[in-house]
Amino acid sequence: MTALSVVVITQNEEKNIREALDSASFADEVVVLDSFSTDGTLEICRGFTDKVFQEEWRGFSGQKQRAIDLAGNDWVFVLDADERITPGLAREIKRLMETGPDRPGYYCPRRNHFMGREIRHGGWYPDYSVRLFDRRRGRLKERAVHEAVKLDGEAGYLKTPMLHFTYDSVSDYLRRMDKYSTLAAQELRKDGRKASIADMIFRPLGTFLKMFFLKRGFLDVIYGFLLAGLYSFDVFSKYAQLLEMQLKDKK
Repeated sequence: MTALSVVVITQNEEKNIREALDSASFADEVVVLDSFSTDGTLEICRGFTDKVFQEEWRGFSGQKQRAIDLAGNDWVFVLDADERITPGLAREIKRLMETGPDRPGYYCPRRNHFMGREIRHGGWYPDYSVRLFDRRRGRLKERAVHEAVKLDGEAGYLKTPMLHFTYDSVSDYLRRMDKYSTLAAQELRKDGRKASIADMIFRPLGTFLKMFFLKRGFLDVIYGFLLAGLYSFDVFSKYAQLLEMQLKDKK
């Protein structure tokens, strides 16, 4: 049987971390890398595992890769504090570990929740990302935001979705949006991208039309409308900040 480590990064996650770690209890090992939380996160984590480490924040991809490196097993599942591995997904993963994986990694679908409601449209489902993989054949790409695993080989697909309890309110989205859009703008600048007024007009509009109509976000009714609007504002913010950086460079 192939041994499995579930790895989690934390920073002031006492609201979420208990349920996340409880959902990972089927694994052979759970590793937590904390960035000096000031709430009750550490105490909760130590109630689930003795593999709790603390290190300075090095960015999303860097922090997750460090947690992966701290794991005692080569096969890892990367779990966020606001995510849950369902019993069905745990059984699917255990069967895979028992029979032996035939791919270097596996995409896992997510059932995303917004304001307490599951969102099934607008591009929010199945929302595949590589979470289960052999760390000898995969690493996190160096990105400031929207980190992803780069595999040596073709990934397979898990059938059972995990749960993701993301933004619990509009204000929660807006509060986190400022940080994420700034990181995204910095990533665009790093890649040599430029922003224009046209980007701030047409990209947000295109995002709304794509999410609400093309990807049928309207089927989630008011929640789909809110998400399409928020994502559009996020895109505007990203390119506005990129343009701001360009203007500062000219001074």
